[in-house]
Amino acid sequence: MHGLGNDFAVFDGRFREILITPALARGIADRRRGIGCDQVILLGRPNGDADARMYIYNADGSEVESCGNATRCVATILMEESGQPEVRVETAGGSLPCTKAGALIRVDMGLPRFEWPDIPLSEPRDSKSFEVPLPESECDALKDAAAVNVGNPHCVLFMEEVQLAAVHQLGPQIERHPLFPERTNVEFVQCLSPKTLRMRVWERGVGVTLACGTGACAAMVAAKRRDLCGTNVDVVLDGGTLHIDWAGGTSHVFMSGPAVLTYRGEMDLEALG
Repeated sequence: MHGLGNDFAVFDGRFREILITPALARGIADRRRGIGCDQVILLGRPNGDADARMYIYNADGSEVESCGNATRCVATILMEESGQPEVRVETAGGSLPCTKAGALIRVDMGLPRFEWPDIPLSEPRDSKSFEVPLPESECDALKDAAAVNVGNPHCVLFMEEVQLAAVHQLGPQIERHPLFPERTNVEFVQCLSPKTLRMRVWERGVGVTLACGTGACAAMVAAKRRDLCGTNVDVVLDGGTLHIDWAGGTSHVFMSGPAVLTYRGEMDLEALG
């Protein structure tokens, strides 16, 4: 499945045990010797009152807390099974209510967090504006970065021309910068208008992807905190557009976008073991 080109191999472990190890996740995600995907998704039985639990493994085998595009894909599966327009997906980053909104899926991504230990950062910083020191880089945006946790950590860089951003060079350096002890996703953002943001992304544990749902939420929230946009914003990614709503303060962030089934099939997981 995919959400705006951010693609996933989804395995259903609700009715039989499936063990995804880091090595297996890397094998499945390999685009030449496996299925090929940005993230491997495992469905499991929920611990609480959700409809299913979602486990998320990056292409490098690391397990992460949340993924907005994958949440919409999983919600689509659950809605088709149940015939219900509302479901709840449990993740390590929180329990996410999802609602069918026409051809799109709307996800309540919860409360954004801004305190430096919650992101987390390795030392106290004002998450609204701080410097990410990279002595070898002349990128001015590094002097005025923002950070936010939307179920997972994000570093947001604002710039005048995002198409010229050195995403492949800066992304991996910032992801593993000492300021981010759990590594971070990195968003490169241009404000086109109060209603439209343009974003490119380097995803933690994956690299450059066509879209990132939590990243779009983080970009909008960071822009809203600086009064660069309104409360309802289209975030234009390389793979398409997500709509993000956030009223500010202690309001929840809502993300709306598509989810697409590419194919169903079976594979021998032991062959990749």
